Amino acid sequence: MTEWHIRLAWAEDADYLPAIETAAGELFKTVDGLAGIAGTQALSAPEQRRLIRKGHCLVAESAGTLVGFISTEPFHRELDIREFSVHPDYQRNGIGAILLRAATIDAHNSGFRAITLTTFADVPWNGPFYIRHGFKTVTDLSAHPRLAANIDQEVEDGLPRERRVAMIKFLGLDENA
Repeated sequence: MTEWHIRLAWAEDADYLPAIETAAGELFKTVDGLAGIAGTQALSAPEQRRLIRKGHCLVAESAGTLVGFISTEPFHRELDIREFSVHPDYQRNGIGAILLRAATIDAHNSGFRAITLTTFADVPWNGPFYIRHGFKTVTDLSAHPRLAANIDQEVEDGLPRERRVAMIKFLGLDENA
């Protein structure tokens, strides 16, 4: 494996992120019932630039090539993970775990009280991955209307509601980020 590092995303990185997301999305072809969504939901470069301007997006780079990213958006005291992808050629090397850890540290240091996201509950590199990293499933979506609205929009975009879940990781002052 080639060496890699992470850094804050730059506006010019946005043009490369949809291709990484699309490539990573191809893995859904291997998941029963989700093959039809493989590589179809990438955030556009302009949307990525909008998120990058907010200052909490990170990329992973190897030999001058972007290989992964985590795109986030602040909502009051929460930092929401909008997209998180690692190119398949670089997966299973700890890049995703380090990107998530770095985003958690950034959120904690920036004063956010939690990190949130929506994901597939049953896909190994989705829900179970986040649980291993300290996220909890939001069981009462009425207490989190923004996350409920995110899931509603995802369902409108063609994702199966019964497989979607909202998750949260609280960032307490005494907790290790």
